Amino acid sequence: MKSITIIIPNYNGMRYLEGCLGSLAAQTDRDFEILMIDNGSGDGSVGWVREHYPKVRIRAYRHNTGFCRAVNAGIRLSRTEYVLLLNNDVVCDPEMVSALHGAILARPDAFSCCAKLLQMSDPSKIDDAGDFYNVFGWAFARGKGKSSARYTEPEKVFACCAAAAIYRKSVFSRIGLFDERHFAYLEDIDVGYRAMRHGYENWYIPQAIVRHAGSATSGSRHNAFKVRLAARNSVWLVKKNMPPAQIVFNLPYLAAGCAVKWGYFLRKGLGKEYAEGILEGLGGAAAMEGAKAVQAGTDLRAQLWLWRGVFVQIFEFLSR
Repeated sequence: MKSITIIIPNYNGMRYLEGCLGSLAAQTDRDFEILMIDNGSGDGSVGWVREHYPKVRIRAYRHNTGFCRAVNAGIRLSRTEYVLLLNNDVVCDPEMVSALHGAILARPDAFSCCAKLLQMSDPSKIDDAGDFYNVFGWAFARGKGKSSARYTEPEKVFACCAAAAIYRKSVFSRIGLFDERHFAYLEDIDVGYRAMRHGYENWYIPQAIVRHAGSATSGSRHNAFKVRLAARNSVWLVKKNMPPAQIVFNLPYLAAGCAVKWGYFLRKGLGKEYAEGILEGLGGAAAMEGAKAVQAGTDLRAQLWLWRGVFVQIFEFLSR
């Protein structure tokens, strides 16, 4: 039996699948099977994969169920110790699977290990070198837009970007799967946060290199759909993962973070969508109570990570 199931969620991504699946066929570590979860594509993706990559297992839905439900279906269908989530809009270096597999094997406390994502349009620049989250309620990709020559050492991060990351499947039974209420956006921050609060680690592994197109499904970095959902999910992220005392302590910072973001999106012509997302998140926050990862007082370790995210972001800004 294989050790890894590579799960690829797909929605009308046929233009990317040759690059993605072709790069997986060239991997030096072949200890994996591939499972594609199709979210009701209308571009012929399923038929093309069945014809050109018949060994790929496919679960096809009739409509778009969202990223979270798709990957959860893949995790449930997997029969392996590890699952490797991979966006369809990536091209992987031949050592990617080997590097991630070796990294998580060597770290028994690791829940996840993520790849070094480079921009598909300009591989000299980083797309993501591990994800962070801070007391202002901001999640961000470390290293985005910086030289690919940087971030060369493995490091613990707040969470792994699910565009290319391996996960220890057994941990999901303790912390829960990806929250399907998110549909998409910040779901990887949420699951990484939950794992960290249970004592697990998330690691960035620079030896695993992946080129990433980005926003293949939503269509752009900023759009109404993405801004509204991300804003809503940012509220749910706090409600689910911070105990009440910690929310009270962080409230001034979270409010300031919302104000700054609203101003940013207002200049982008998306202020209304951001505000609607925040209000929707607040309206549904009560339903998040039952999803808290750990019922406790202020989580000091998690709080330190939230402040660490502030300093990481300041460093990122100053080192442009």
